[in-house]
Amino acid sequence: MDKLKKILSNCYLALIVLFMYAPIATLVVLSFNSGRSRAKWSGFSTGWYLEMIADDTIMAALRNTLIIAFLSALIATILGTVAAIGINNMKSWSRNTIMSITNIPMLNADIVTGISLMLCFIAFKISLGFHTILIAHITFNLPYVILSVMPKVRQTSKDTYEAALDLGATPMQAFFKVVLPELMPGVTSGFMLAFTMSLDDFIITHFTRGAGIDTISTLVYSQVRKGISPTMYALSTVIFLTVFIVLLIGNFAPEWLSRRKKEA
Repeated sequence: MDKLKKILSNCYLALIVLFMYAPIATLVVLSFNSGRSRAKWSGFSTGWYLEMIADDTIMAALRNTLIIAFLSALIATILGTVAAIGINNMKSWSRNTIMSITNIPMLNADIVTGISLMLCFIAFKISLGFHTILIAHITFNLPYVILSVMPKVRQTSKDTYEAALDLGATPMQAFFKVVLPELMPGVTSGFMLAFTMSLDDFIITHFTRGAGIDTISTLVYSQVRKGISPTMYALSTVIFLTVFIVLLIGNFAPEWLSRRKKEA
């Protein structure tokens, strides 16, 4: 009976995984199809990848997407880590109030956030462009970073920081050599989450971008009306592999580093 339950549970898990990844697998397969048809296999080819690389519009959108995702995730991670430490040191009622406010952007609809940011930029006479997309992405990434780092901040003991100060370390040395290593799993998770959220965003980017600025999501949206080229399949495959590799690094790098430290 236990063996049967195990088989059924494994089958159920396999169906769930198949349901989630079958569309992505289809996309990857079509990106190597030499023909344009989605219903007929015309032979294996990397032609769409070569065409993607040769297309200046696609490469510009890819470059903008990766730069915005990396910079917004990095800046949001720095600000969010500092904010999490500061929030943790507040009084109970202040901390609860700030955390409640932090949750609002996550629960708010993306279209409301996008329109409000656009109106804010227009009100302050800030021309829409690359910098406004970056600011918008930092804004909606911050809550995710704070909520990722906060549990690790609560687990960190103040005694280790104070002990480092007693041993002659400066506050900066104590932070970077004692506190930050303990927070690193949460910081890494926050960065990875912010990076993938920024990489995937469309609505907020659509409302805060200027003329002539495209990311992958806005480029795909503009092509939907006239028909999506198979080069978009190749581009989507590249993005999927990028996110997959980043997540692998984020999940296994901390464990690998800790093992190397123990061996040393």
